[in-house]
Amino acid sequence: MKTSAGILLYRLVEGVPQVLLVHPGGPFWAKKDLGAWSVPKGEFTDEAPLVAARREFREELGRDVDGTFIPLSPVRQASGKLVHVWAVEGDFAVETLRSNTFEMTWPPRSGKVVAFPEVDRAAWFGLEEARRKINPGQVPLVDELEAILPGGEQGERGP
Repeated sequence: MKTSAGILLYRLVEGVPQVLLVHPGGPFWAKKDLGAWSVPKGEFTDEAPLVAARREFREELGRDVDGTFIPLSPVRQASGKLVHVWAVEGDFAVETLRSNTFEMTWPPRSGKVVAFPEVDRAAWFGLEEARRKINPGQVPLVDELEAILPGGEQGERGP
């Protein structure tokens, strides 16, 4: 079974939570939006999951992340991959995105190898919009984050 680890970065803007999601790079994702976004994450094998999550954040966004890491319940995506995620409060200027690249033959059967960014963009989303944008298998991560934030399901709810 494949496993991935990632970071769900969040911030509060005037008390309203927002989460940072990334859009996968490459030609297969270029015209996909709803359900295509993700927490910055990647596969790991021989390292601790949180170490892998922090490494993937750095590789996909181009900077380190620090803070108090809150483990969220692992989620299983439709592919069967188990994803371990930590929420951490912080900020990120999306225009500073510097992603690693990967290479693939494109167009198919052309023999031409082209480099694409692992992540072609990052954006901040309110929780409702994030639920529409994120990979459906990761929606429970947004739900769990909302529940643990002040005013979430475990706290007082606003109107």
